[in-house]
Amino acid sequence: MTTRCHSFLVLVLPATLVLAGCAGIPMPVEQAARDQVNQVGQTLRPASESRGHERAVALQPALPVLRPDSSPADFMLYATLNHPAVVASYYDWLAAVEQITPARARPDPQLTFEADITDTLMTFMPGVMFDLMGPGKRAAMGREAAATSQIAYRTYVATVLRIAADTRKAWVDLAYLDEAVHLRDATLKALDQARALAEVGYTTGRGMGTLETQSRLANEDAKVRVELAALGDRRTALRVRFKSTLGLAPADPDPAWPAAALTGTVLPSEEELWKRVQADNPGLAQMRAMVDMAVAGVEVARKSGTPDFSAGLMVDFKASPLMFRPTATATLPIWRDKIAATIAAARAKQDAAVARVSAEQITLAAELAQMLYMVREADRMIAYINDTALPSYERTIATVEAGYQSGMIEPAMIPETRVMALGMQLERANALRERENTVTDLLLMIATIAPSGAPLAAAQL
Repeated sequence: MTTRCHSFLVLVLPATLVLAGCAGIPMPVEQAARDQVNQVGQTLRPASESRGHERAVALQPALPVLRPDSSPADFMLYATLNHPAVVASYYDWLAAVEQITPARARPDPQLTFEADITDTLMTFMPGVMFDLMGPGKRAAMGREAAATSQIAYRTYVATVLRIAADTRKAWVDLAYLDEAVHLRDATLKALDQARALAEVGYTTGRGMGTLETQSRLANEDAKVRVELAALGDRRTALRVRFKSTLGLAPADPDPAWPAAALTGTVLPSEEELWKRVQADNPGLAQMRAMVDMAVAGVEVARKSGTPDFSAGLMVDFKASPLMFRPTATATLPIWRDKIAATIAAARAKQDAAVARVSAEQITLAAELAQMLYMVREADRMIAYINDTALPSYERTIATVEAGYQSGMIEPAMIPETRVMALGMQLERANALRERENTVTDLLLMIATIAPSGAPLAAAQL
């Protein structure tokens, strides 16, 4: 008996160690998912070289150097590489990819033991048992897990694009704020000049200045100073917001604040935009991935009517000669209503996913129309200011200057007219800010907001 037990240990223990080192063959979809996540990981979280049995350490990516004159794309690239929300979404995606292997892997073998004991040990039967799934089940479960990982990937892509869009909007608001402060400073200087001229005219009696004019100019001056103070507070809040979009904590050093003029972005035609929305919209792509997962779920549900098996072998080391006891089991999926309900539920989920895609397309069409209206409205306002309002003010200023030289017009009207022109320029800057924020939403809708070098797979959509 002792010799036979020793023989069993000599045979089984090495076999157990060999089985513990087994590795399955990855499915094509699994390998593609791993290649995709590794490609992004090399950009977002490059790994240092591992030493011995130590795990490779994830390193920070190389971030672009930010300067005041850096383009919005540089700031957006910095944000997408540095923001913790992007990193968290990436690791969620990586975890989903890692779940493909357990889903398609074979069940673990089991060591079994059986003994009959009365007054003495009658039988001593150790063995090993293997569970065998019905044909195609593991592959179907692996494809379902791979489809689930694609949903996680689409969520990751949407996170990268959202961070890029938030950064661009914050950049646009800061650029507008700088222009607004510049224009209000110029307005304040023009008002000071108008007040000084009105006071001189009233004091000397040589002009047409009145106390009412002086009071009105003083009120406008005070109003502009209040606006400048509010703009200063707004700048503080916007810089905090801009810093957070870059993935920087309040305790981190401040980045280089952007100092660039705000310009209009050229957009494709409406037909081209709608074509890109249907093909590339991140939310729509995520819902299509849900359809793929639902289709894979239907395939798994259909396999529920296929029996599963288990097979094993035990050896009675007590018997002489040795006695071998093969064992086998099989599930009996006899409850047809249960199987039919499982398949029907999976198909209903698929139909719901398909309907959500259609509903999202309808919603996106309405959103696109609204955004294009807002862009065109801003374009019309900007064109009116550039082509009509500002040239009109320039002609008025020239007329006022000529009237002042002939002594027919109060000199304070010259800076007052300049104040009105500066106010119109502020309206133009505000219209441009609203336009560019809407353009940012449009670029997000067609998934072209991410800058070159962002942590996305080569074939992201």
